[in-house]
Amino acid sequence: MKYFIVFFIFFTAGATAQIPKLYNHTSNDVHVIHSRLLNQNRLLYIHVPKLDSADKNKPLPVLYLLDGENHFHILSAYIEYLRHWQIIPPTIVVGIVSVDRVKDLTPTNSLINFDGKVDSNYKTSGGNEQFLDFIQQELMPYIDANYRTSAFKIFAGHSFGGLTAINCMLMRPDMFDSYIAISPSLWFGDKYVLRLAEQKLPNLSIRDKFLFYSVGSEGGTFRNDLLKFDKLFRKYSSKTFEHKYTYYQHEDHMTEPIPAYYDALRFVYKNWKYK
Repeated sequence: MKYFIVFFIFFTAGATAQIPKLYNHTSNDVHVIHSRLLNQNRLLYIHVPKLDSADKNKPLPVLYLLDGENHFHILSAYIEYLRHWQIIPPTIVVGIVSVDRVKDLTPTNSLINFDGKVDSNYKTSGGNEQFLDFIQQELMPYIDANYRTSAFKIFAGHSFGGLTAINCMLMRPDMFDSYIAISPSLWFGDKYVLRLAEQKLPNLSIRDKFLFYSVGSEGGTFRNDLLKFDKLFRKYSSKTFEHKYTYYQHEDHMTEPIPAYYDALRFVYKNWKYK
């Protein structure tokens, strides 16, 4: 037994010496702000990455995330890990917690659900423009006033959130520098945003931006709709508007965000170099 103990101590000591130094995931802030435009309080989850001493005074990019209650911890963990290994820059994550996501994340009123049936749960739909006003006129100034931010901003969402990201890009292209749309619900409102893309893209002058859009193995028209959008975007987008379409064959609607958000971050920051 004594020999075993000595060997065990020696073995674990040697193994410990080979393990990279651990780092701590920084704590997240929880804020509540009152929106005059929405006439309600909004809950925010905010992740500020841990900074090395050389970076403490640098302004940071900001990623605004829809459905913060679902994907905030995934994205903040990805960013913290990739930042730690100097793959992407430190980035603040602002997770916007949903109140009425059907209202906030749909651009037109429609009572027709994914199955093509009238659904009373959709009666509040169509409040996306007002919600984008809140982000642009109230939330962004609040974040800029309370954190050291740079001009680079990312907008990310899944499902109805992905629909919102594409709608924002079409209607307010200069509001963000990068857009991430995971499984966008382009079926909603008789394909309202897909039809909007057909109208807007031919005359939309957008330069030096990024768009990542993806879909999994999902029912309905999710993939066909996104392929139609991809065809339109490839036809009309500027060569300086970098875009990437990804199909996750082995993921469904709810598991796709896990690999997709990681790939989206790598794409958005693909040209970034550590200095």
